[in-house]
This record gives sequence, C-alpha cells and structure tokens, in this order.
Amino acid sequence: MNRLRIARAGPGHPRTRPGRLLGDKAYSSKKIRAHLRRRRITATIPEPADQIAHRVKRGRKGGRPPAFDAVAYKDRNTTERAFNKLKAFRAVAMRTDKRDYIYRGTVDIATIKIWLRDPVHKDP
Repeated sequence: MNRLRIARAGPGHPRTRPGRLLGDKAYSSKKIRAHLRRRRITATIPEPADQIAHRVKRGRKGGRPPAFDAVAYKDRNTTERAFNKLKAFRAVAMRTDKRDYIYRGTVDIATIKIWLRDPVHKDP
C-alpha cells in the first residue's frame, strides 16, 4: 500500500489511501483491521466462522462484530475475475520482467488483449 497513488480530478497531490478495502476472510486479523482503522480506510472483510465463534463464546467481552457491507463486497468478485484473466498470461503470472516499468507495460498489453478479445457490450 506504500506505492498506492490515486489521481485527483483537479489539482493537488494524488491520494495515498483508498476509501474502502475489499478483502477475503484470510485478511480478517486484528492487526490488519487496526492498520486500516489507523489509516481511516473502511474495511469490507467477512469474519471467518472461527473468529465469530470465539467472539460469541467470550460473550460481552468479545466485543461487537466488525461492520460488513455485503453489497460492496460483491464488487470484489469482479476484481477477482479480472486478476484471474490477467494471470492467464504467463509473463504476468510469473513476473519474468526485472524492471517495474517493463512489468507494468506487460500488464497493460495483457489488459488490452483481454479487452480486444472480450469487450463489454452494453445495451442502449
């Protein structure tokens, strides 16, 4: 997340933190959630069953469950499928390029090839 840069519509420095982070159950740890809270990033991460059971077992001392927006979490599926399409390209999946800018160019070319093969058609 240190290299994250989100361009602004107008003048000014780019933003360095997203508004929301979508993650799967593997990223539902206290340390990750605390880091996101410190940076004021909304976490949309489902809570694993074992963490729910442990919290419920502790009763009132277990605290309240973390907020979870199921509607926003559905967007994660779209992102996940896009990454899986990118990983179909061997050079992207294996990261054979040494230089960062060459790798980003490889990802751009793979993205263009995906877009040309499978364009999104919207009905008028």
